[in-house]
Amino acid sequence: MKEESNAHIYAIALLGGAGLWLVTTAVSGRAEAWDAPLYWSVAYPLAICLAGILGYAAPEKPWRWALAVMLAQPVVMMFTAPGSASMLPLGIIVFAVLALPAIGLAQLAGYARRRRGP
Repeated sequence: MKEESNAHIYAIALLGGAGLWLVTTAVSGRAEAWDAPLYWSVAYPLAICLAGILGYAAPEKPWRWALAVMLAQPVVMMFTAPGSASMLPLGIIVFAVLALPAIGLAQLAGYARRRRGP
């Protein structure tokens, strides 16, 4: 995939990460989605899967899709959870660590796609 055609992949990654956070927050009634068991059992695994799907769809530098999915979430948290802005730097670090499995899956999916050919 050419670099200039990846804007839609970024949009899917960012909207997907933000959407998972917002839906989990709404369904669970928690101020922050990761405070809900639903985040860890459904939303987080879906975020990892989304990164893998995007890594397969756009296999050049697939790690960036995983970061986009995961790092959209603390930005949404900053706007939806009162008082969370002060913890944003720590939140970004935590989400970067949480992105590691998603990065791994995206890399693996991108590798599989490149091996498969066009």
